[in-house]
Amino acid sequence: MIKKINMRPIPLGLYALTLLLTTSCQSNTQKKNKDQAVVEAVEATPKTTLAPEQLSQYEKAYFASGCFWCVEAIFESVKGVKEVVSGYAGGEEENPTYEMVSYGQTTHAEAVEVYYDPKTISFTALVQVFFGSHDPTTLNRQGPDRGTQYRSIAFYQTEKEKQIIEGYMQALKDQNVYEGEPITTEVKPLDIFYKAEEYHQDYERKNPNNSYIRNVSIPRLNRFKQNFQDYLKEESH
Repeated sequence: MIKKINMRPIPLGLYALTLLLTTSCQSNTQKKNKDQAVVEAVEATPKTTLAPEQLSQYEKAYFASGCFWCVEAIFESVKGVKEVVSGYAGGEEENPTYEMVSYGQTTHAEAVEVYYDPKTISFTALVQVFFGSHDPTTLNRQGPDRGTQYRSIAFYQTEKEKQIIEGYMQALKDQNVYEGEPITTEVKPLDIFYKAEEYHQDYERKNPNNSYIRNVSIPRLNRFKQNFQDYLKEESH
């Protein structure tokens, strides 16, 4: 049985005006360049980064479910996940930039590339993490972030992955998990994934005092952890 996860975003009308102005995935970085963002990053717990040749031994999965700062942090907390990369996918434009995507000037969505060990966690479990960590019934929106760049997409690379995604979505519908509200998640083949600018990588870990991170990203991560304790890495408990 699929347990119902309450990931409904807080209605925007409940946000104070000042909070709304500071808690958007794009509001805190769209007006600053990469150098400024890096300078403002605070010291955080060092993270062990695997070399490309080490990562090549793992499987990859791709998802989009709102601001990639949030999504990256969620998948990073899951056991069996070795690395998560923030980027752009799902659109047609070549070499998109954050400024282009965040302003809705492309057909891409903010997405993540998940490197995982299939001996520890399955693709099916990652799909469960995906659906359990966001609201797939809010079209082109997650929390305070609005626009097609924040839409929900589950990407597949093989026919088997497509079947797993569609099968899980059907199970959610059959069990009426979303109480009759339609799931708006797109199921798309992965054409290409573009890695985002370096200052977006591990953004939540490096910028814990950022207002969006404090008010949106961390609460979203904590809700996920509360509901998926069995899926967490030891250090994430």
